[in-house]
Amino acid sequence: MAVPKRKESKSKRNKRRIHQKVAVPNRINCLQCGDAMLSHHARPYCGTYKGRAVIGTE
Repeated sequence: MAVPKRKESKSKRNKRRIHQKVAVPNRINCLQCGDAMLSHHARPYCGTYKGRAVIGTE
């Protein structure tokens, strides 16, 4: 079985792991109220999606 000859340095290890990061979710501004929201999601506060009312709010 293959065994490493030397300990891998922290910088080498971190360079290999640089692509395993978690992506930040894409946020857009709501067309109705202007607050930040996740794209492709209905806004729970104003009840709109793509400028149309889809959820009944009080």
